[in-house]
Amino acid sequence: MKEIALGILASLFFAVTFILNHAMEMQGGSWLWSASLRFFFMLPFLLIIVFYRKGFSQLSGEMKAQPIAWLLWSFVGFVLFYAPLTFAAAFGPGWLVSGTWQFTIVAGVLLAPLFVSVIAGKTIRQKIPFISLLISCVILVGILLIQIPHAQSVSSRSLILGILPVIVAAFAYPLGNRKMMEICGGRIDTFQRVLGMTIASMPAWIILAIYASLTVGLPSASQMFQSLLVGISSGVIATVLFFIATDRVRDHQGKLAAVEATQSTEILFVIIGEVLLLGIAFPSSIALAGLGVIIVGMLLHSYYTMIMGKKNAVQQNISS
Repeated sequence: MKEIALGILASLFFAVTFILNHAMEMQGGSWLWSASLRFFFMLPFLLIIVFYRKGFSQLSGEMKAQPIAWLLWSFVGFVLFYAPLTFAAAFGPGWLVSGTWQFTIVAGVLLAPLFVSVIAGKTIRQKIPFISLLISCVILVGILLIQIPHAQSVSSRSLILGILPVIVAAFAYPLGNRKMMEICGGRIDTFQRVLGMTIASMPAWIILAIYASLTVGLPSASQMFQSLLVGISSGVIATVLFFIATDRVRDHQGKLAAVEATQSTEILFVIIGEVLLLGIAFPSSIALAGLGVIIVGMLLHSYYTMIMGKKNAVQQNISS
């Protein structure tokens, strides 16, 4: 339950991404700068935290031991996650991007067979937790209900360019996160892992920034300030909270799916934020029904996680 609470709190800070990315696009800012600036601003904050905790030398050793793995999965988990999200913001409002992003709930569950567990010296391929998948699909129904009223008011081009990149990001984020957890094996903490992934993805962000400066010029002061807010809120606070939650349940696919499903609450915060800050129309009755379905799905995930936790505790007591 604590992990789910952390996930929901992370979603609150993640919502800042969708709101401010949409605001920056409305003000004429390029998605290229929105993507790269976030990670440029994240880097010094994470460096300060990790150096203060005296964990940089350990992180450096981990990265030097497996440099290719760090570069590859950091690119998948950060670059293929965030660049498509900011690109999609140029073609659709925050609700569309945030709503489509919830596909990551199902994507995370479907990725289970790509990972293995070692139990009693035996390597066992993980299976898709079907109950978690069914519950995640309930949440997805709620997301679709939210989309229906808005989808009727935008062009097919906006729908395609606002949806397809986000689906790529929806698979990339949990895949990169889980692969890095597997590679690190609990040897470093969440702050170190986020910093390591930020450093490993930095070449891609530098290339993106160079391309942006040559094609669209330098970012405005407003875009830099809003990107700073995104970097702190979403890049540092939300990412660390979410990674802490997933780290705690990394060996249990059902619980991991429940934590990843908390990202569905982002759309609630995005809708509230866009209504209050950007003047977006309040959701229709169909969209409100969708919000209700999402809440039911989250409650089901929480209940299932609690039941499984009690069941595992009983089994451990019996075996001991």
